[in-house]
Amino acid sequence: MAELTYRDAVAYGIAQEMRRDPNLVMLGEDIAGAGGVFKTTVGLLDEFGPARIRDTPISEQAILGAAMGAAMTGIPVIAEIMFSDFIAVCFDLLANEMAKSAYMTGGQLSVPVVVRTANGGGSRFGAQHSQSVENWCMMIPGLKVVAPSTPADVVGLMAASIRDPDPVVFFEHKSLFASKGEIPEGEIVDELGTARVVREGTDCTIAALALMVPRALEAADRLADEGISAEVIDVRSLVPLDTKTVLASVEKTSRLYTVEENPRLCGWGAEVASIVADEAFWDLDGPIVRITTPHIPLPAAEALEDMAIPSVDRIYETVSKTIG
Repeated sequence: MAELTYRDAVAYGIAQEMRRDPNLVMLGEDIAGAGGVFKTTVGLLDEFGPARIRDTPISEQAILGAAMGAAMTGIPVIAEIMFSDFIAVCFDLLANEMAKSAYMTGGQLSVPVVVRTANGGGSRFGAQHSQSVENWCMMIPGLKVVAPSTPADVVGLMAASIRDPDPVVFFEHKSLFASKGEIPEGEIVDELGTARVVREGTDCTIAALALMVPRALEAADRLADEGISAEVIDVRSLVPLDTKTVLASVEKTSRLYTVEENPRLCGWGAEVASIVADEAFWDLDGPIVRITTPHIPLPAAEALEDMAIPSVDRIYETVSKTIG
């Protein structure tokens, strides 16, 4: 058992899969000699060489266009889009081409591409480099969407994403890169479409994703001091979405809170709330509560950004005030 940072777990997971599959390549800006702008690909060029770890021009369309072309010929590709905000620049390729290819060819064509990207706020990068955009991709039929919160999940879900025949968007949270966690020895392969109960509880369910998971866990510790037992679910995968785990938890606790870094309008928690309202309404003892970022561009100012993104204090106070 080794301890790695979330940042180092990215390279660890990629290396595991590149050793397994000699055809796997990676494309992106500054991923080779520079080791990535967030230092998530350090050491990969030395081990796998420039034929497999390829720097690209500063063009998101070129990166995904080349990745899709290679994948259509049977070469699996990891494509890095430096900031998730820049998915908007190449959204046509992602939403209209990659996501539709298997359907439009009757399953004759697969596009085994993992689009890695740095997501979320908390780093003071401003409105164009701090967005949490997993809901953009969640709404597109044909795309799978994952967002790990721990180093172990980075490795396991990376392997599952690379081995999947469909395009997967893999969101790495910028504010988690320095966090640490234990990585089991040997090959690590997780499963897409599986949430995880990371804290057992009986009084309410808190469903969270990526950076919001450790914040929800810390809030749950504080709630426990008040005698409130909160169950925390790490959603991990938005598409496929593990509704069984969420519904089973709500059946036990009778209350649901979602904690989302997405802007409130059309965030992923709205979909989870809709499913629970449809399928577990009679299990609920109170309204579903969404704790979200307001529907605003994220400010760069430290105090304002912290005010916008759900904090431990806001999670704790919201649950504490509404559960009674």
